[in-house]
Amino acid sequence: MENFYLGVSIFLCLLVLLCLYRVVYGPTIIDRIVGVGAIGTKTLVVLVLMGFIYGRIEMFLDIIMVYAILNFIGTLAAAKYFEGRGEI
Repeated sequence: MENFYLGVSIFLCLLVLLCLYRVVYGPTIIDRIVGVGAIGTKTLVVLVLMGFIYGRIEMFLDIIMVYAILNFIGTLAAAKYFEGRGEI
């Protein structure tokens, strides 16, 4: 089962590269903000899988919750900032 989790984690890391392309070359600010949010979400899933691989999900749970809150607040702050500048 650990090999399956490791394979899924590697696949998600490859998907992060696709999202990173959207962040760097996105035609609009909205595409870039959504790309950063998607990278954060995929990172959360990779952290959950790492917790299962190491058998210490309770240790990773605190890290995951803090990272999810920071990802959410960062995405909202960026959207609010660019909305205030009139770019969205």
